[in-house]
Amino acid sequence: MVNRILYEKAKINGCNMAVLKTLLYLFVYPGILFLFVYSTFCEWVDRKVYARLQNRYGPLHTGRAGILQPIADFIKLLSKEDIVPEKADKGMFSALPVFGLTIVTLVAMYLPLWHYSVGTVSFNSFPGDLIVVAYLLTLPTLIFFLAGWHSSNLFSTLGGARVLTMLFGYEVPLLLAVLSPAILADSWRLAEIANFYQARPLLLLVNIIGFFVALICLQAKLERVPFDIPHAETEIVGGTFTEYSGKKLAFFRLMADIEMVVGSGLIATVFMAGFPGGLIWGLINFIIKTLIIIFLLSVMRAVTSRIRIDQMVNFSWRWLAPLAVLQLLIVIILKGILK
Repeated sequence: MVNRILYEKAKINGCNMAVLKTLLYLFVYPGILFLFVYSTFCEWVDRKVYARLQNRYGPLHTGRAGILQPIADFIKLLSKEDIVPEKADKGMFSALPVFGLTIVTLVAMYLPLWHYSVGTVSFNSFPGDLIVVAYLLTLPTLIFFLAGWHSSNLFSTLGGARVLTMLFGYEVPLLLAVLSPAILADSWRLAEIANFYQARPLLLLVNIIGFFVALICLQAKLERVPFDIPHAETEIVGGTFTEYSGKKLAFFRLMADIEMVVGSGLIATVFMAGFPGGLIWGLINFIIKTLIIIFLLSVMRAVTSRIRIDQMVNFSWRWLAPLAVLQLLIVIILKGILK
């Protein structure tokens, strides 16, 4: 009888801990609170690096060295008047920023960030989660297209069309690039891919071509220079976001920041052996590796200038796609040799 009572208490305590862990995962780390704080910090890092490479100071006055400027910008937008154009599809126009923010936050939940090490996987990991993450990361692009389309503005519609056109350029090379490490690891599960390369760090060098292809494709997915074609201010005002203001624009900007963090996290997982070390060291690993990727994105942004939409698509299919296929062939040949 006593054993039975102790068993039931242990079972209840185990359930309570599981619920607590899930709530912490959703709302604290790597949940909404962490994503908001860290993504705004990454925006500050990006702006400071970009500015210094152009011999400017970047954010300076809000907080120490301007570190609170992205949060101040977000709060300022929340306080601005929220205008919905008369001819816009009001339901879709208002719902899309929320959908987009929800999607990129959801993607972060599948990155193997918390309490996993070699030989174990996180509780939300499953076979094929790499494909799910790659699929979910295409949805923000479709959100941008629909936002421009339902704004019923010429500049917004043109920006939305450019978003969709770019998608056909970079999406295939990006998918091929992230699949190469998975093929060598013989797994479609992100945590197992990271574990594989943690045990065999020298094999990370095999995927160096795929790493740079994925990096360039991520820059295109984030619509940053030289791929900021869908919202080129000098050509189409603000493109997709021309009609957006107030909290809706704030949500879109936060969505872009979180997408940058999540995309960097995906690349770090498959090309940089993930984030080993449990909660604390895993967090430190995540921050260091994602900041390295964001630094490279900032450098790419600073040393290039905007290209035309046809040049972007041509570059993707002439260079990125063949390089991604080459990476795939290298991995397949090496896998055959190792067997």
